[in-house]
Amino acid sequence: MTRLFLASDSTCQSYSEENAPQAGWGQFIQDYLANCTVFNHAIGGRSSKSFIEEGRLGEIEESLQEGDYLLVQMGHNDSTKEKPERYTEPYKEYKQYLKQYIIIARKRRAIPILITPVARLHYVSGEFLADFGDYCNAMKEVGEEEQCSLIDLMNLSINHLTEIGIKEATTYYMVEVNGKDHTHFTEKGANQIAKLLAEPLRALINN
Repeated sequence: MTRLFLASDSTCQSYSEENAPQAGWGQFIQDYLANCTVFNHAIGGRSSKSFIEEGRLGEIEESLQEGDYLLVQMGHNDSTKEKPERYTEPYKEYKQYLKQYIIIARKRRAIPILITPVARLHYVSGEFLADFGDYCNAMKEVGEEEQCSLIDLMNLSINHLTEIGIKEATTYYMVEVNGKDHTHFTEKGANQIAKLLAEPLRALINN
């Protein structure tokens, strides 16, 4: 049985029924991966920095075993300059923190996989826009520098939203429910993102 550990934020977090219909892709990903067990450590409001400083990566490290996978999707909260406890400069601190996840995984003989931030519902003049550009680019640099596998979820999710169109895409996000939240997913959206992510993830795990 392959074991996957998820280090991420609210877009990946598992939510209780009382939070429904808000959901994160981490609570659905196991449905699309045969012979896998998922341990979802994602929690809202965390950046690559605060996740580590709160000891959450340390908790994962204690459980990691040889052959496990550590999936790291960070970036949404790293960009919040008004919250210094979260913020990281993309090409300096952010890269340094991401490398700590890779170091910890490899120290435990686990396999790290970087995942770029997932798209927000940012639609202007008939086009879905990709946010967090510097963070996506910086993560790709880390992937190359550390020879670490990477899934470009920003690109995958933007392409998917473009295919389905704005009317359907809106049902993926909590703005459909509360009229203001363009970041967090409904159960429908989280499930679709998990499905989208599972295909490239299966290829990496099977290799």
